[in-house]
Amino acid sequence: QLMESGGGSVQDGGSLKIACAVSGNLYSHYCMAWFRQIPGHEREGVATIASTGGTSYADSVKGRFTISGDKAKNTLYLAMNDLQPADTAIYYCAARGLGTYCTDEYATVVPDDYNFWGQGTQVTVSA
Repeated sequence: QLMESGGGSVQDGGSLKIACAVSGNLYSHYCMAWFRQIPGHEREGVATIASTGGTSYADSVKGRFTISGDKAKNTLYLAMNDLQPADTAIYYCAARGLGTYCTDEYATVVPDDYNFWGQGTQVTVSA
């Protein structure tokens, strides 16, 4: 129900925009988030978006990454600018179903709160 695309390799300082195709009403009725994971490390929350449109970001990406969505296309995006080698990871989109409208306080960065996951897309930033 979630499928990421758009990953790739860029140079330090470059930009990428990754996308997550979301099936059905998943996008409208769920909290959505982007996580990333480096092999051997825990999954890290990068950005979240609630049904209200409210967003939150990890301190490490504030001012560089933007989460957004296109409800007409049922697609979630993560625009990444000024990429750094430390941003190299597999990026996953995730959805949290509450059975109701997602308000800001439920758009967490706790991986266990999310019950739908994409397969991930690799982002590699070289120095």
